[in-house]
Amino acid sequence: MALKPTHIRPTFFTWCKANLRYLLLFFLLSSGVFASRLSIQFNTFIELMGQKYGPARVAVARSWQSMLVQTQNKPEQQQILIVNDFFARNLRYQTDILLWKQNDYWATPLETLGRGLGDCEDYAIAKYISLRALGVSDDKLRLIYVKAKLAGSNKTQAHMVLGYFATPNAQPLILDSLITKVLPAAKRVDLSPVFSFNSQGLWANNSTKSVASPTARLSRWRKILEQTTNEGVMW
Repeated sequence: MALKPTHIRPTFFTWCKANLRYLLLFFLLSSGVFASRLSIQFNTFIELMGQKYGPARVAVARSWQSMLVQTQNKPEQQQILIVNDFFARNLRYQTDILLWKQNDYWATPLETLGRGLGDCEDYAIAKYISLRALGVSDDKLRLIYVKAKLAGSNKTQAHMVLGYFATPNAQPLILDSLITKVLPAAKRVDLSPVFSFNSQGLWANNSTKSVASPTARLSRWRKILEQTTNEGVMW
């Protein structure tokens, strides 16, 4: 016997209410529409930090919140330096294999600040989310996969940095976990770009046109967007 609409409506709306966050994320990912400024629900973020990592790491989470609040009205160039310095002071480098027992794991800011440890991707992701929360446009930011030349050798290793583009055709400033200084790309001769991405597109090498959807091509990036939403980052 066919059910009347009145029989299915409460169940449907109950499901929608329970999964509203996921529905919103799906809409944003599929439509390419992102807010000009990320909203971080720090009540949720700090509660989760306390549950998973304890009171000592809650203090770090509150420091992150305080830094963002105090920096929000400063010029972008200054925001970049402050964000870069914050993570240089509050994180220590650690490989994924030692930290997560995996060859390649992309951590959320909650995980990275909770552990106080991370590798190049974790630094870049945390800085990217911080700058987006400060209102820096997604158009100006790209997570860039590069080949980094090892000192005193011709060998290279895979590495990720964050690039800030003041204008679409500008030379990017590079925020890196390897060094504390923020330098123009031209001064980072040790880095060779492979591809870059943000929440809107994916670019091959130095291309000016996006070649693919970043969430379709990069499963780890899609997971970051989903997981950070659960942790209070509202895309």
